[in-house]
Amino acid sequence: MEKKNIFVRIQEIESQMGHMHSELGELKLVIKELLEDNHRLSLENEQLRKVFKREVQSADSETTFPLQPTLVKNEESGEDVVGEGYDNLARLYHEGFHICNVYYGHLRTEGDCLFCLSFLNK
Repeated sequence: MEKKNIFVRIQEIESQMGHMHSELGELKLVIKELLEDNHRLSLENEQLRKVFKREVQSADSETTFPLQPTLVKNEESGEDVVGEGYDNLARLYHEGFHICNVYYGHLRTEGDCLFCLSFLNK
């Protein structure tokens, strides 16, 4: 009878180990996602610190962001209208964020984006 109990106990332990192995795999995936998010947020934080430092320095020297408002012709009235939306997008791009419809709002980590540049050149 003892031999049968030992075999049953070994099967229970084996089952528990399989369950623990699957939980460990799930935890590894969660840790991987957290590390990727942490890295992305660290890069974004670093970029925002640079922008903030630049803004503080420009405020100290009485100058603001070098872009001037863009004048756009209103098709109906023919008058010049300030293109504030364009200027805001240009500022965001120069601060290191995507403005294209593909990656809008994501941090640019690999240099210039052709989609964003083509949008700015329209």
